[in-house]
Amino acid sequence: MTEQRLLGRKGFRFRILLGLAFALVVGLVTAGIASAHGYLSAPQSRAFLCKQGQNTGCGNVQYEPQSLEAKGNFPAEGPADGQLSGAGVFPEMNEQSPTRWKKVNMNTGSNTFTWTLTAAHATKEWKYYITKPGWDQSQPITRSNIELFCKIDDGGKRPDFTVTHSCNIPSDRSGYHIILAVWEISDTGNAFYNTIDANISGGGGATDTTAPTAPTSLRSSGTTATSVSLAWNAATDNVGVTGYDVYRGSTLVGSVSGSTLSYNATGLTANTSYTFTVKAKDAAGNVSGASNVLTVQTAGASTPDTTAPTAPSGLHSMAVNANSVSLMWSASTDNVAVTGYDIYSGNTLVGSVSGTTLEYTVTGLTGSTNYTFTVKAKDAAGNVSAASNALTVTTSAPSTSAPAWASGTAYKANDLVTYNGVVYKCVQPHTALTGWEPATTPALWTVN
Repeated sequence: MTEQRLLGRKGFRFRILLGLAFALVVGLVTAGIASAHGYLSAPQSRAFLCKQGQNTGCGNVQYEPQSLEAKGNFPAEGPADGQLSGAGVFPEMNEQSPTRWKKVNMNTGSNTFTWTLTAAHATKEWKYYITKPGWDQSQPITRSNIELFCKIDDGGKRPDFTVTHSCNIPSDRSGYHIILAVWEISDTGNAFYNTIDANISGGGGATDTTAPTAPTSLRSSGTTATSVSLAWNAATDNVGVTGYDVYRGSTLVGSVSGSTLSYNATGLTANTSYTFTVKAKDAAGNVSGASNVLTVQTAGASTPDTTAPTAPSGLHSMAVNANSVSLMWSASTDNVAVTGYDIYSGNTLVGSVSGTTLEYTVTGLTGSTNYTFTVKAKDAAGNVSAASNALTVTTSAPSTSAPAWASGTAYKANDLVTYNGVVYKCVQPHTALTGWEPATTPALWTVN
């Protein structure tokens, strides 16, 4: 009888933990832990193609393909089977049929995978999985129908903002397969999950000999005495553009990833004329023809920067509760560089972030109250942009009273409790156990 009770309790805990996979991700996002981080830009991932408009019906991932984040330590932990493509919080990504998503052409054998990062987290490892031969194309992928084909151990180091890996796709794959790429973070316990819908040429496949098209509309977006900011329109490729090389005359001066359409050429001389071109390249080493030739003259040495950044756009809220609001916006541009953003509540400055940060959580608010927020960009010369769009939100109603949390109590979703003077709301039905206190289990409780 004692053994049966122990097994029953362990089984109960196991079922509860399985049921919390989705709630854990939601709890992390609500608590402000998850934010923008990185995505596969070449070959183009399902979410990145949503951002480009080549996949439709994608939901909110089209605005933030870099945010497919969930619990790490995959496959032992992580999102539930059937939710791997959406990492739990973007359910549209898990829709699956043979024709639901745009395919990118790939070959068996060596392939280059390029990640574009918006936050370079210390990294444990990178893992690449592929669906097995004969997988059911009408069903979302599960652990049982994928297998690992490539693993890179980073040992906790912090990567660059562009990361490339060379991995061999198994020779027995052909036709439509899904590649699941997992970026395991070493200092948060989370991971990022990206899927590629690949049309694979099997048995070694034909060698990719098709070069990308030449980049177009190379132009200068700003100059200083010692630098020229360049921008261009994207090239296209039968598989995927993996990078761009920037030339000053015939000299290669820099390279960027296939999803980056700008470059800042530095170390130049004031009042001097320079000629630039850009070429695109793919994973097979094919290089495009040169873009149009751009000739531009650097500014005089004493020319001051008086150009303000453009106004931030797309200001919206990611989460709202009684005491805080999480904000996010789209980046501004500047003739030199955006160095920071100031966040305002009405006319009051409530916070500032760096020029590479596009989110902020405003705290210390009052429940059931309207607040109007705007964001302004600034540069190193002190120029400040116009305000973003105004966003008005109403904070949640504050809790007036709640019983103390107690082990052994069965809690329902939205039940309120008090623990160590803080009111928490239940986000997943469960029976409380010692060790599952609200302050330590964000999958079960969120601050109200």
